[in-house]
Amino acid sequence: MLTQEEDLFQGGDEEGDEGLLNQPTLVAKLQEAGISKSDTDKLVQAGMHTVEAVAFTPKKQLLTIKGISEAKADKILAEACKLIPMGFTTATEIHARRAELVRISTGSTGLDTILGGGIETGAITELFGAFFRTGKSQICHTLAVTCQLPISMGGGEGKCLYIDTEGTFRPVRMLAVAERFGLNGEEVLDNIAYARAYNVDHQLQLLVQASAMMAESRFSLLIVDSCTSLYRTDFSGRGELSARQMHLAKFLRTLMRLADEFGVAVVVTNQVVAQVDGGQFAGADAKKPIGGNIMAHASTTRLNLRKGRGASRVCKIVDSPCLPEAEAIFAINENGIGEPEELKMDA
Repeated sequence: MLTQEEDLFQGGDEEGDEGLLNQPTLVAKLQEAGISKSDTDKLVQAGMHTVEAVAFTPKKQLLTIKGISEAKADKILAEACKLIPMGFTTATEIHARRAELVRISTGSTGLDTILGGGIETGAITELFGAFFRTGKSQICHTLAVTCQLPISMGGGEGKCLYIDTEGTFRPVRMLAVAERFGLNGEEVLDNIAYARAYNVDHQLQLLVQASAMMAESRFSLLIVDSCTSLYRTDFSGRGELSARQMHLAKFLRTLMRLADEFGVAVVVTNQVVAQVDGGQFAGADAKKPIGGNIMAHASTTRLNLRKGRGASRVCKIVDSPCLPEAEAIFAINENGIGEPEELKMDA
């Protein structure tokens, strides 16, 4: 374990670590390709802080920026695509990249095992549960600390961005997790950037600020707890359903772009609603996660949390492109997510 004196973000010695921790290319790099500083400044003001962000942006969105003509937009996109690979590659290369993916430990050995080592970076992981105290927010609190650990210890060697929509953020929980891993509590809290979102527009705007912060410093995790709670209050009735889903789709698409652009792990929690028409999540409790197909398609991995026997909790993988359906038992301990007492006694 790290001592309080050891460097939290020490670089890895392995050859692969350097590539994993590289920061995206700042948009100022386009000036070397003949794009004027005034134009790159306009891109930054529009929330595009990296060349990746520019390359991923549709031309029609660039044209909405004041001072960017069609000719300029064409040139900007052409130069950005020269710097960022946007074409085909071999499956062999993709397989090799995925073998080097960083995964962030949840704090529970059983949970990490079914997740293939932990929460995947460069992807969106959704946590949902039908009842309170199933462990959604507690997993988020633990991850906010473990993401700061060295890669060799199951961390991501980066800071954490935490967007809270329900007022459940409690730094004291993170101090307990930090003590468990031998980290300096004050430094751990300093490396967590927190923001409270008060409406869906504010929630989306915070992602623009997040992009700017990620361009300046190394972050390994972005948490949104909860992703959908404000949508339930800011949009009401079937008359606003279409507007709600469009706004949610834009928010989730921005999250996906940040995961791709900066290689961070994105963890979102979700609420559930009564299931009346049957389907994938129908069962004894007849609950399904909010957001419908838009939420389902945006999330790379979906985890269903429920209460188990006693103080234990159960996590089930219900959707993943590469992980089999599986369950793991974990507990909410004083020092974060870990193993239930009965499992510790058996060990």
